[in-house]
Amino acid sequence: MNELFAKAPIKKVYFQLALPVVLGMITTMVYNLADTFFVAKTGDANLVAGITISAPLSMFLIALADIFGLGGSTLISRLFGEQNYDLSKRVSSFCIYLGIISGVITSALLLTFERPILLMMGAKTSTYADAADFYRVIAIGAVAIICSLVPQNLLRTEGLALDAMISTISGTVLAIILDPIFLFSLKMGATGVGIANILGYLLTDILLFYFLLTKSKYLSLSPRLIKIDGKSIRDIIAIGIPSSITNFAQTFGMTLLNSSLAVYGANQVAAMGITQKIYSIVILVIVGFAFGSQPLIGYNYGAKNWERLRAILRFDILVQVVYAIVSGGLLIIFSRPITALFMNQPEIVNAGSYMLIACLVTTPIVGIILVYTTVFQSIGNAWGALIMAITRQGIFYFISLFVLEKMLGYHGIVWAQAMSDILTWIVGYLIYRNLSFEKNK
Repeated sequence: MNELFAKAPIKKVYFQLALPVVLGMITTMVYNLADTFFVAKTGDANLVAGITISAPLSMFLIALADIFGLGGSTLISRLFGEQNYDLSKRVSSFCIYLGIISGVITSALLLTFERPILLMMGAKTSTYADAADFYRVIAIGAVAIICSLVPQNLLRTEGLALDAMISTISGTVLAIILDPIFLFSLKMGATGVGIANILGYLLTDILLFYFLLTKSKYLSLSPRLIKIDGKSIRDIIAIGIPSSITNFAQTFGMTLLNSSLAVYGANQVAAMGITQKIYSIVILVIVGFAFGSQPLIGYNYGAKNWERLRAILRFDILVQVVYAIVSGGLLIIFSRPITALFMNQPEIVNAGSYMLIACLVTTPIVGIILVYTTVFQSIGNAWGALIMAITRQGIFYFISLFVLEKMLGYHGIVWAQAMSDILTWIVGYLIYRNLSFEKNK
C-alpha cells in the first residue's frame, strides 16, 4: 500500500483510485437516467413529480451514511499514512456497526412521521399517493442504503476501489433490470421503483461485505473491535458531521426547490426532476473524481509528504475543470433534444432545457468546490469542511433562492443554484489558500 500511495506516479495512482469510483458513479448515473426514463414513459406527470418529491429521502440516508463512511474513511486514510493499522481496524468496525444501528432507528422515525415529512417535502393532493408509495419503500430499506455506502468508502481507503466499484455496479445493474419489470409488467408504480432500488442496494451490500472479509488486511467486521477511544470518535464526527450536512443540505435544497416550483404546477416539478437526472451526468463524475482521490490526499497528509500532496491537488483541479467544461458544454448545446428523450411534451421540454442550462454553467466551479471540500475532509479540517457543507446548498442557496425569487420570480428560482455556486467557490478559495501546506510552500 505504501508503494501505491506514496511512490507511484501521481497520474497513475490518481486514476487507479479515482476511475473505479467514477465508473461506479457513471453506472449510478445510468440507473438514474434509466429510472427517470422508465417513469417518464408512463406519461404520468404526477408519478414523475411524486418520485421527484420523495427523491431527497435517499439523499438524506446517504447523508446519514456519510457520518460513518466519509468520517471514518478520512480518519483511516490518515492512520494508514501513519501506519497505525490496529486502530484502523477498530475504526472500521465502529463505523459499520454504528451505521447499521442508525439505519434501524431512522426507518422507525421516517415511517412514524411519514405525512408531515412528505408535506414538508412538497407533496400536494395530486402527487401525495405516488410520493408516499416510493417514500415508504425507501424508508423501510434505510439500513440497506446505509450499508451500501459505509463499507464502500472504507474499502477505497485500502486501495480496493475496484472491488467497491464491482459491488456498486452489480447492484445498480440489478436495479435497472428490475425497474421496468416492476413498473410495466407488474404495474406496481412508485412502489415498484422503490423496491427495485432497495434490491439493488441489498446486492451491493452482500458483495461489499464479502470483499471486506476476504480481501481487506487492515479493515475489520469484528464486533469485538467496535470499541474505540474518544479522540477517534471525535475525529470521525468532526469530519463525518460536515460531510453528512453536505447531503442534508442537498436534501434541504431539493426540498426547497421542489416546494418553490410546486406553485407553478406538476409539469415544472417534473421538468426539474428530469433536469436533475441529466445534470447528474456531469456532477456524479465530478464527485467520483473527488471521492476517488480522497484516500490519496489523506494518506499523504498523514505521511506529511507536502510536495506530493500539492502536486496531487493541482492535478485533481485540472481534471475536474477540464471534464466539467467539455461535458457541461456538450449538454448545454444539446439540452433540448436530451430533455425531449425523457418526456416529449412542449412545456416540459422548454422548462427542462432552460433549467439544464442554468444548472450546467457553473459546473467547472463546482468541480473546484469539491476539491476544496475533499481536502478539508481528508486533512481533518473540521471547520473548513463544516463551512463548505452549510454553504452551497444550505445558507447561500437559501439566500440566493429567496432574493432571486423576489426579484425575478420563476427565473430567480431556476438560477439560484448558479449564484450559490459562485459564492461557495469564493469562500472555499479563501479557506484553502490559508492551509498550512499551501501557505508555507
